[in-house]
Amino acid sequence: MVFIQSLESILSIILMIFLGYILTRKGIFTDNTAKAFTTMVMEVSLPAYMIWNLTNTFNKEKLVELVGGITIPYLSMLACYVAGELVARIIDIDTRRRGIFSCMFFISNSIFVGLPINLALFGDQSIPYVLLYYVANTTLFWTLGIYLISRDGSGETPDIFSWQTLKNIMSPPLSGFIVGVVLVLAEIKLPPFLSDTCKYLGNTTTALSMLFIGMSIHSVKLSEISLSKDVAALVIGRFVVSPLLVFLLALLIPTPLLMEEVFIVQSAMPIVASAAIIAKAYNADYGYAAVMTTLTTIIAMVMIPVYMVLFTYLTI
Repeated sequence: MVFIQSLESILSIILMIFLGYILTRKGIFTDNTAKAFTTMVMEVSLPAYMIWNLTNTFNKEKLVELVGGITIPYLSMLACYVAGELVARIIDIDTRRRGIFSCMFFISNSIFVGLPINLALFGDQSIPYVLLYYVANTTLFWTLGIYLISRDGSGETPDIFSWQTLKNIMSPPLSGFIVGVVLVLAEIKLPPFLSDTCKYLGNTTTALSMLFIGMSIHSVKLSEISLSKDVAALVIGRFVVSPLLVFLLALLIPTPLLMEEVFIVQSAMPIVASAAIIAKAYNADYGYAAVMTTLTTIIAMVMIPVYMVLFTYLTI
């Protein structure tokens, strides 16, 4: 019964992904559509949604309490990175893809997929915790993650801390988060017309994100996916090791129940799509990254109801 109820909670998301797949198959959605949706979500709707949510959910006191929770995302991801490096050596991953393997092992798609999934499961009250995980996820991806990927390619290895790294970290969604925080701390209320604009634009985030995932799934041929030790290890890393580390840390660090559940879901999200883009930029194995991103996205849709069942038993 719990499994069915959990499945129903994300059924709308599955239907939107399926719609994106069908419309792409029919030729209605194209590569240009995918680019437009990505730009719209990352540069317009998502930053707007963050500003609206923070300014309408928090006051100064609640915001200060929230920030302390960022410890768990950072510690869990760093621990997962160490686990990924150990696994890569134990199962002898090809050195030409060891960096991208380690990066994909601990970095998740915490915003493009994580945000709409958490909205479907927990509602608007989950968004601040989604943002906390996103802050940790994006800073580690654009520093440690980029360094790991660059090791695989023939390109120049970047400095982990540089002006370019800072610009990458300061993405529009994170900028929207910072603007929202500043407004809350300064106790500034947006005029209704601006607040409503942010809300209406933000409400398009879930639909556009899910349609885009449907387009991405269509682009991968099933023949490109084969079961191997590194594929199995990545799937286990994303959906078992990563959430388990969050759960164990939450036992050691007092954490509100909703925050713990959101962090577990965030940690069990598929591989971030940017991993394939960055792999291509550094002449690493971007095809491998693209296939694994799509595979883990499909698996995530099956795993989320499973986690909801586990949450039910853990809170009894």
